Amino acid sequence: MISLFGGEKRLIGLDIGSHSVKACVLKPAKKGWKLVKYGVRELPSECIVDGAIMNGAAVSEVITELLAEIKPKLKGCATSISGNSVIIKIIQVPFMTAETLRESIQFEAEQYVPFDINDVNIDFEILSKEADSQGKMDVLLVAAKRDMVNDYATVIAEAGYACEVVEHDAFSIENMFCANYELAEGEIVALVDVGAAVTNLNVLKSGRSVFTRDAAIGGNLLTEEIQKQLNVSYSEAEAFKIGKRADEASDEVIPQEVESIIAGVGEQIVTEIQKSVDYFIGQATDETISKIYLSGGASQTPGLVRLLQERLSIPCEFVNPFNSIIYSEKEFDAAALERDAAQMSVSVGLAMRRVGDK
Repeated sequence: MISLFGGEKRLIGLDIGSHSVKACVLKPAKKGWKLVKYGVRELPSECIVDGAIMNGAAVSEVITELLAEIKPKLKGCATSISGNSVIIKIIQVPFMTAETLRESIQFEAEQYVPFDINDVNIDFEILSKEADSQGKMDVLLVAAKRDMVNDYATVIAEAGYACEVVEHDAFSIENMFCANYELAEGEIVALVDVGAAVTNLNVLKSGRSVFTRDAAIGGNLLTEEIQKQLNVSYSEAEAFKIGKRADEASDEVIPQEVESIIAGVGEQIVTEIQKSVDYFIGQATDETISKIYLSGGASQTPGLVRLLQERLSIPCEFVNPFNSIIYSEKEFDAAALERDAAQMSVSVGLAMRRVGDK
């Protein structure tokens, strides 16, 4: 079984998204982490749909090209998954040791996992240091369909690398955030990663996850709407989405309709985020979120931050995965790091992982 949480051996952080593959290599420094390598390479359209790998050969090829470009000098990878094939839930079980729980976790998980228990990989993390008044403890349960985990491991193997760790996107971002930012005791923040196909929400209290949710919406919806409403190709829609002409050498004008399409899709993404935040607040009536940190390529959708702040009345800012990461200015361009930061959060968090850590 591949651990869903995580060693001494350093690993390549390999974020295989539905739009692109991101890789990052870090090494421990005296204070925190130092950036060694990183890179981004786009995937052909529809290689990955709803988290499922549809064209494994193409994905493996892109991984091969990206890692050949950055030359990581490592062979082991940590990667992540998300979406409907992954279940994350905080459950209560009788207080016991981790060893005893590992023997019974499959039985405990059956009542929470909506898949055949024999078809999933399961892992857990004990959150409670001692039993509550009823003799129980909180446990973070993670279950993922085995076929999906195997598919991601396979494309990495076919690229000539070993998949050592598989975890959920939300925990990779949590790992990245806690290495870059400090929270006051009891402070609650929400980490929102708006990817191409999935938007992840992870609420942290004192630096630990207390609520997670995935929503099947992201930047792909914007591309699809531009394609449909303007009757243009995928590449043209992608260019219009980021405010560029499909052919920079042409005199082509970006259609005025693009702005209204972006606004409409931004409304839909914000509505999904609002639903998740409202649900958390409804479950934890005495808790308030002090700030929302945004990441993911689609978080750059024009007007998204402003609209989110207006809707939720919560301060929002973009997370910087390199905020406290040391790097050589001779090896890395500061402007390039700033440009790529939005989409690097998951891979940076993955690059901090070790086999067997928690």
